Amino acid sequence: MKIYHNPRCSKSRKGLQYLEDKGCNFEVVKYLTDGLSEKELSEIIAKTGKKPFDFVRQHEQDYKDQYKGKVLSDEEWIKVLVENPKLLHRPIVVNGDKAVLGNPPENIDEIL
Repeated sequence: MKIYHNPRCSKSRKGLQYLEDKGCNFEVVKYLTDGLSEKELSEIIAKTGKKPFDFVRQHEQDYKDQYKGKVLSDEEWIKVLVENPKLLHRPIVVNGDKAVLGNPPENIDEIL
């Protein structure tokens, strides 16, 4: 199991704590510093059954300044998220062939 985590984000820290409280074994991926490839992010999002735009943090100023109102393809949104990882909702938890957005943390139960 992996958690794509931003240590500076309270929601991401809550997701991490939730996994620890459940006694899960997992790997922490600090995607802001480690980065994500387009292929990796596409595969993760596909495991959730959602669209890439569902993972865009629309309240971020960078989104409002650069992307609000734009109509982009799924592949273009993946590229935007890889190039601007702070726009990616977090945490994302992956367990095998399933993944969820861990906000709220109870969502993680869906893949345990």
